Amino acid sequence: MPKNARNTNSPFFTSTASSNSELNVGQRLRIIRAERGLSIKVLAELSGLNVNTLSLIENGRTSPSVNTLQQLSQALQIPITSFFENNRGHSTIVFQKSGERPQSIFSQGEVADLASGMSHFGAEPVIITLNPYADSGRTPIVHTGREFVFCIEGKIIYTVEDKTYILEPGDSLIFEAYLPHQWKNPNATPSRALLILCAMDERENPSDRHFLK
Repeated sequence: MPKNARNTNSPFFTSTASSNSELNVGQRLRIIRAERGLSIKVLAELSGLNVNTLSLIENGRTSPSVNTLQQLSQALQIPITSFFENNRGHSTIVFQKSGERPQSIFSQGEVADLASGMSHFGAEPVIITLNPYADSGRTPIVHTGREFVFCIEGKIIYTVEDKTYILEPGDSLIFEAYLPHQWKNPNATPSRALLILCAMDERENPSDRHFLK
């Protein structure tokens, strides 16, 4: 998602958590790091990132790119979506009122978690808002299972293998996710879509591949 983050872009994050439904990625990083008993210096060594950069992120003074989050997720051995969650767990039923969903902001857009409190495995439904000209990067995405996309607003272009699909409001696309795929928002305005990632491997986190450049 985007190269040009909006102000709220505080990337998949805001500089401060303004409500229970908003999550500050810097705070999440600090919590996860503390839970593992790591100092900023040690995490910097593990991730290959600068100590000052990590400090700025944790204090909400800078917005991490998806690449940065990927480096951190690998260093901490957690899915990248862990930075966007506050109460994922083992609920068997999740009911959400409109406007009360956990939302995360990152450098390429926003993600509203439709299954907060429930395990990722099986299906991971989110409403994703793509910033203007956001894209998934140069490297095609590949993962197990299937992927379903339903365009809600704007326009989203998906390329699956060598075929291109233009999704506009009301259009949908579902495909076997082992097929190399990429996406982008070609417009100067945000686009929104319902995205459901259905991995077949419990160890896999397909959202990592989608929110990474």
